[in-house]
Amino acid sequence: MKSFFFRPIVFFASVVALASCSYRQNIMFQVPEGTQLQKQVTEAERNYVIQKNDYLKLEVYTNDGELIIDPDLKLLKDMPTQGNDIQPDPDFLVDILGNVKFPMIGEFKLEGLTIRQAEEVLQKEYAQFYQKPFVMLRYINKRVIVLGAPGGKIIPLTNENITLAEVLALANAIDNNSIANNMRILRGEQVFLVDFSTLEGYQKSNMIMQPGDIVYVEPVRRPFVEAGRDYAPILSLAISISTLIVVLIGY
Repeated sequence: MKSFFFRPIVFFASVVALASCSYRQNIMFQVPEGTQLQKQVTEAERNYVIQKNDYLKLEVYTNDGELIIDPDLKLLKDMPTQGNDIQPDPDFLVDILGNVKFPMIGEFKLEGLTIRQAEEVLQKEYAQFYQKPFVMLRYINKRVIVLGAPGGKIIPLTNENITLAEVLALANAIDNNSIANNMRILRGEQVFLVDFSTLEGYQKSNMIMQPGDIVYVEPVRRPFVEAGRDYAPILSLAISISTLIVVLIGY
């Protein structure tokens, strides 16, 4: 009679086992779509570590982002001008010392900080002039974004002839967690399939990178681990209920 109450455990264990055998193994040429891809790109950019000679774009908003900064043209007054030309949206260079000079707040060392960390520093400084400032900082150099197995990295294009192999090496993208024969390059509306698992595939696919390219390196799937993680709450609940029933029956 008691064995009857162990059947839920066996059933859910079987479900997990069967699911793990086929879990996401039908993935071939898919990449994250729509907002999911954009979120990964944004996260990679915000985690980028600022380096010398980078160019940054600054946007500052008041009231936690409600109003754009400079309602009274204070910031524009501090910007360099040529004749009557005012540059309302300048780029800011990270100099050889790792410093960046911003309007109103002056010079700060941002080298070595992520974009997110730099935003926090600047928010505190602009709080001297504006109520609840909200700072958005963007890295605008020529770069390639590598997503997938490496976890999201930005690789600056230091010259015009950087190849895919160099980008992958800089991102440490090819290891035991990567699938080398099913990588993709997203270039605007175009998608290129890349196979680095053979010499022939490497020779055909090792193209010159262009600014704004997104390289997606598909990670190796571990179906049992992933299925176990996804179904763990259900399995745990089934075990808890079954254990409770057995205890009650035992009394």
